[in-house]
Amino acid sequence: MTGHQAAKSDLGVLAARVLFSVQRELFAALAEQGFDDIQPRAGAVLAYLRADGIRASELARTSGQHKQVIGSLIDDLERLGYVERKPDPADRRAKLIYPTERGLLQMEAAASIMRAIEERHAKALGKREYASFKMALQRVADLQRKAQRDSQDTGTQPGQAE
Repeated sequence: MTGHQAAKSDLGVLAARVLFSVQRELFAALAEQGFDDIQPRAGAVLAYLRADGIRASELARTSGQHKQVIGSLIDDLERLGYVERKPDPADRRAKLIYPTERGLLQMEAAASIMRAIEERHAKALGKREYASFKMALQRVADLQRKAQRDSQDTGTQPGQAE
């Protein structure tokens, strides 16, 4: 198998193709609905934002991004009016990130767009096959996350012999 053929079926390449294609479609549709001031990189915050607030450290953990990256994205989204920082009622030293009214509207629009994308794929593949695909993809994502955690615990790279 040539390098080009191997790249076609490589997990990373396929995952990236899906991710970037979905992001382009999502953010183009959001722009058409008036949310043209946010970039796909903001998805690391927006995809995990909760109406009841979330700590920046939790956004970093769930998105897999560094805390500094998340902090910068929160700053940008706060400046654009999508999020606001408020004291955490459980720990006044900490801040929670909440969506503003505009942020909630963007979250609703994104959810609707994503439902349409998923419905299109489910129709093309068949609901059962699409559900199986998503379940397998979730398992692969979980395995990758576990391998990453394990490698951090042991100081090795995922797949590297200890």
